[in-house]
Amino acid sequence: MLYFMPIKENAMRTFSTSDLSRKSGDIIASALQGPISINQRGKPRLVMLSVEQYEALVGSAPERTAGATTEMPQDLVHDVANAIDGYLLETRTEP
Repeated sequence: MLYFMPIKENAMRTFSTSDLSRKSGDIIASALQGPISINQRGKPRLVMLSVEQYEALVGSAPERTAGATTEMPQDLVHDVANAIDGYLLETRTEP
């Protein structure tokens, strides 16, 4: 028997790992329609999506670059350090 959890609009359909072993064809068909969640022992463990959906997701990620603070102007290093300190202070005081 295949169980479906109630879903919100734009929410992923959810299947159990037991469903995956018994009804893989139905689950694959569902994943081709949109991302699905595979739960194990009631907790989300995996997301399954089509290759097209994956490529769109990866392709939409902004390009990121890394740099070293030793290469930054000194005033910018000071501003970044202050921003990090402020963020850490703010997150430690939140309930």
